[in-house]
Amino acid sequence: MQRFLLRRSISIVISLFGASIVIFSMTRLAHDPRELFVPDTGYGMSEEQWEALGDRMGFNRPIPIQYLSWVGNMLRGDFGKSIHQELQVRDIIMGKMGATIQLAVGGWLFAIVVGVPLGVAAASTRGTAWDYLSRGFALFGQALPQFWTGIMAILIFAVLLQWLPAGTRGDEFGFDIRYYILPCVVLGWPAAAGIMRLTRSAMLEVLDSEFVKLARAKGVGGFQVIWKHALKNALIPPLTSALLLMAGYLNGALVVETVFSWPGIGWLALNRAVYDNDFPLLQGTVFTFILFYLFFALLADILYAVIDPRIRYS
Repeated sequence: MQRFLLRRSISIVISLFGASIVIFSMTRLAHDPRELFVPDTGYGMSEEQWEALGDRMGFNRPIPIQYLSWVGNMLRGDFGKSIHQELQVRDIIMGKMGATIQLAVGGWLFAIVVGVPLGVAAASTRGTAWDYLSRGFALFGQALPQFWTGIMAILIFAVLLQWLPAGTRGDEFGFDIRYYILPCVVLGWPAAAGIMRLTRSAMLEVLDSEFVKLARAKGVGGFQVIWKHALKNALIPPLTSALLLMAGYLNGALVVETVFSWPGIGWLALNRAVYDNDFPLLQGTVFTFILFYLFFALLADILYAVIDPRIRYS
């Protein structure tokens, strides 16, 4: 296990190194970053002032030196200062992190609580009406785009029936579950469909295995065979999908956050970093996305051995 963790740690470091080069290059190769601070290049500024701005912000130094300085700041948690908001990027991201975590956890729980039981039920009743209904749920969940389901959910449940709010988080200092139902369901439905299909496929393979047939022959009850013996051995594909799914949700569900006016990281990356061409904020959000993804990928590898003792890391 120790050797495995060491190899995975090295691969994570290599991945972060490669990602940092890509992120840094994309903000330096297109144009001089000073043009973002002074949109009309040179207008109202002398050449000496232009060079002084470059010296003060470090843009006149060689590119390798700029990169090493930027990486050093990133490792210390210093993502720089936003161009337009004139605030520390770290503080801006942390301010949106709570909204993203709430939406991510809600959508993830919906996907797991709905997807896994549906997959188990569909596999254990294959060929029945329940199996076809579950597969229909998965088909629509994966086929319908989230912006459409979000708009239809608002139209039906917020406008016509007036059961739920149309968007936003409600009171920032309170918690009203009504504001979370539509965004979390719309966010989690495609993932629940994918997890349902993975669970069903894995369960069908396990249910046809010899040890399950032996358990049935020994008189073990159907409920215990399915939920204790079969499901435990079929969890690895859904587990991988679920953990990487959480990483994706924490990276910001851009479409859902936009449709429901949810002030999370995805909304921040699009409306404040991309649209405003705020490259320090964009660098910070993308780097945060990568860290989330690598962490959950490592967590998935570790949990494999916990769920299935047959897996050995050497």
